Amino acid sequence: MDFYSKVNQLCRERGISITAFSKEIGLSKGTAPGWETLSRPPRVATVKRIADYFGVPVSYFLEGEAD
Repeated sequence: MDFYSKVNQLCRERGISITAFSKEIGLSKGTAPGWETLSRPPRVATVKRIADYFGVPVSYFLEGEAD
C-alpha cells in the first residue's frame, strides 16, 4: 500500500476526510492529492507530523513501499 493509501485509510478509520485532516494539521488542501499522484512527495517533517497525529510510528508509512 502506498503512502497516500495509508493516510487515506487512517482518515477513513477516524471518520475524517483527507482534506479535513490536511487542514487540521496545517497543510494546504492540494498537498494530499499531490501524494496520490506522486507529483509532490511528503517531506520527512510532514510524515512525522502525520504519524504523531494518528499515533503510528513513522516506519508504518515506509512498510511495503519497496514492494
